[in-house]
Amino acid sequence: MSKTITKLDLVNHLHENMGLNKVESKEIVEAFFEEIKNSLVNDEEVKISGFGNFKILNKKERPGRNPKTGEPALISARKVVTFKAGQKLRKKLATIQSE
Repeated sequence: MSKTITKLDLVNHLHENMGLNKVESKEIVEAFFEEIKNSLVNDEEVKISGFGNFKILNKKERPGRNPKTGEPALISARKVVTFKAGQKLRKKLATIQSE
């Protein structure tokens, strides 16, 4: 079962459960994600207690192949965002998995 959580879902959750108006809720959600983006752009690790860590990895240039033609191709160096689940989240997932 899959569920996508959107920014609008978060805004509505804050509005309904915290009593904030929708404008305030939207500002909080936008500020939260902006802070995460800014930290990652500045190569800072983002740690969310009880959830996990986001960080930037610098991938080196490496050989690869074109999946359509099978011809060798060079994969350029790039930065990627990685996520590692925190211990509390991993434990929660493990209890769900064992049910």
